[in-house]
Amino acid sequence: MVENKKKPNPIDIHVGSRIRLRRTMLGMSQEKLGESLGITFQQIQKYEKGTNRVGASRLQNIATILNVPVSFFFEDAPGEGAGASGAEPSSSNYVVDFLSSSEGLQLNRAFVKISDQKVRRKLVDLVKALAAEAESD
Repeated sequence: MVENKKKPNPIDIHVGSRIRLRRTMLGMSQEKLGESLGITFQQIQKYEKGTNRVGASRLQNIATILNVPVSFFFEDAPGEGAGASGAEPSSSNYVVDFLSSSEGLQLNRAFVKISDQKVRRKLVDLVKALAAEAESD
């Protein structure tokens, strides 16, 4: 029983990773988020690692500050349903890993600044073509 208390709950880890994802997408530091909540950046670190569980009212405040619905933090959470959703958590983790990388974050920030939908579509097509070419090598 003591072992379970030391290991963070998978849902807490997931919620924390989604907090980190959204915070980094906005270019917000842990310190800035902590200041907005009246807590330390160390507490934000613990939330993001899943070490400490985020309470409901605090999660609502975080959602407001990060400008997302509370449901954002639970999207593709582990243990939700079966069947088709079984493949989603790994693809979700891939997206989180990508957006947590320096290149992924830079690419995402630059991409969302492109207002022309046709240019965005052509860029997606280019990346798909490059990926297909790399696979065939």
